[in-house]
Amino acid sequence: MISYAFRLYPNRVQALGLVHSLELCRQAYNFLLEKLRTGKASRNKVQHELVKLKKARSEFNEVHSKALQLESYRLFSNLRSLKALKKKGRKVGALRFKGKDWFKTFSYNQFGFKLEMVKSKKGILHLSKIGNIKIKVHRPVEGRIKQVTLKNRLGKWFAILITDANPKRVCGEKVLGLDLGINNYLVDSEGNKISHPHNIGKHAQRLALAQRDLARKRKGSSNRKKARLAVAKVHEKIERCRNDFLHKLSAKYVKGCRTIVVEDLNIIGMVHSARNARNIMDSSWARFLQMLAYKAGSAGCELAKISPRNTTKTCSRCGSLKEMPLWQRTYKCGDCGVVMDRDYNSAVNILNKFMGRGPALAREPSNTKFWQGDSMKQEAMASQRLPS
Repeated sequence: MISYAFRLYPNRVQALGLVHSLELCRQAYNFLLEKLRTGKASRNKVQHELVKLKKARSEFNEVHSKALQLESYRLFSNLRSLKALKKKGRKVGALRFKGKDWFKTFSYNQFGFKLEMVKSKKGILHLSKIGNIKIKVHRPVEGRIKQVTLKNRLGKWFAILITDANPKRVCGEKVLGLDLGINNYLVDSEGNKISHPHNIGKHAQRLALAQRDLARKRKGSSNRKKARLAVAKVHEKIERCRNDFLHKLSAKYVKGCRTIVVEDLNIIGMVHSARNARNIMDSSWARFLQMLAYKAGSAGCELAKISPRNTTKTCSRCGSLKEMPLWQRTYKCGDCGVVMDRDYNSAVNILNKFMGRGPALAREPSNTKFWQGDSMKQEAMASQRLPS
């Protein structure tokens, strides 16, 4: 599966049709959730409730039938996700009803849509019961389109196309260890350093001004709605900059490596306990590792996780241990005399631990984990759940 995200350019009538279909799908989702909560419908029979809903309320015939059916699949997917989180020991409650601000996508699959190219990078997306919408296809689409997801982001509409094409398996020959950090976003075992983009810091002043302006507006006023939109646009800019950086960085390492080794970090625990939690959240390490995982799986590259124990304290040359406070940026070994950057030393240790090298590291029991790359369809569905 390969997914593509393209910008839509609907006219006024088509935009109203998209918003109307989105709202009906939201109401259908909440309707099915209510039936499950009250016990009026079992999981096996919940789709039959959609038939009753369409008979009772004629406006639901104005949205494509597949779009409504997929809301039941979304509901059960969310239930499975909650169950998985509970198994991991996370504290989760029951599913909530979706408000308008928390429902941004609806989908077609199998039929009800068609992409037709008109000129280079310009096309028409035919959507049943909505119309023919202009679409900018900035890269060629491979394979047959199996699903179309429409997403509303701050009034702009995007189409996420999922095709049945198999991604080309292209990877390099290197075996690298990667050490993630805050001063440098990443240092690899060859000594290459990737500077941290600090996306929140770059837009901090603009965000603060927008939030201050929002705080001064009276609740319920039209000016407050405009101020909320201004804040949302700053957050969207930060998110787009972050995702662009992470996509390019993950693609670079997957293309150049046969095996990538990273630490098995407890990122949630670090956010809750660390003083620099804001910088850790801005780094989006989990998002970066997720991108590495699915791109590595598509390219035939191996992604391995190793225990982070003592990767900072251990000398990568002789294996001796020493304490390394956070302020100390250079590793100086008292036994063999090696002097090197602490992050570079950690990256070499990560690789050594995976390869079984080093006198100290070789004595530790092997607990290497291998990640299976998520499919592109799973990645596309995950992107739909990201806040806009």
